[in-house]
Amino acid sequence: MIELRTPAEIEQMRPAGRFVAEVLAETAAAAKVGVNLLELDRIAHDLIRRRGAESCYIDYHPSFGASPFGKVICTSVNDAVLHGLPHDYRLRDGDLLSLDFAASVDGWVADSAVSIVVGSARDEDLRLIDTTRRALTAGIAAAQPGGRIGDISAAIAAVAHAEGYSINTQFGGHGVGRTMHGDPHVPNDGRAGRGFPLKPGLVIAIEPWFLETTDEIFTDPDGWTLRSADGSRGAHSEHTVAITADGPLVLSAP
Repeated sequence: MIELRTPAEIEQMRPAGRFVAEVLAETAAAAKVGVNLLELDRIAHDLIRRRGAESCYIDYHPSFGASPFGKVICTSVNDAVLHGLPHDYRLRDGDLLSLDFAASVDGWVADSAVSIVVGSARDEDLRLIDTTRRALTAGIAAAQPGGRIGDISAAIAAVAHAEGYSINTQFGGHGVGRTMHGDPHVPNDGRAGRGFPLKPGLVIAIEPWFLETTDEIFTDPDGWTLRSADGSRGAHSEHTVAITADGPLVLSAP
């Protein structure tokens, strides 16, 4: 079911957005060569406790997950692009790391993701990350009242295709509110003018993610981490956005 939020409810979602941005900033800053992914999860967990927030991930067990997630942040490295389950791995120079985090504050959820390079960066990785960021900016700009979900999808796809990247539409953006994942689905490719109307009060996560040389993915033996079929690297950018009468409002901005 798609729910529309009142202006007052959107204001109540702001603290969750600020908190999610804070956690991503702190974990990204801590992601140095030699740091263990489990340490990044511990940092996020400590921040959740101190804030009195609730994790959206730790008990999360959708149909595509092998078991409850068990951690509080997604850490996807190199050929992993989504749902990266933190494990005993120390970051290496040149790793491409995507961090995806969602939490509930006072009953309202926000969801956001960033990708960074640890240490020395390859030009190809910087280009891939920049493309997801520009696609996110384009998707947000298209999230105008009176438009359609397809406008967002088409805007994201235009940026990706201009850089030569193909797009997987199995996973994409989604509704956000009292829970992390809700309707409508917001694919990263589509036709402008199609799909659910963008009405004031709609709150969605917009999340472009692209792989360097494929759009095919498979699930890692951990039952969660999604990796590229050909071993190429992936990047992911995401914000929680409210549609308002005045245009899109990014709730998870730093």
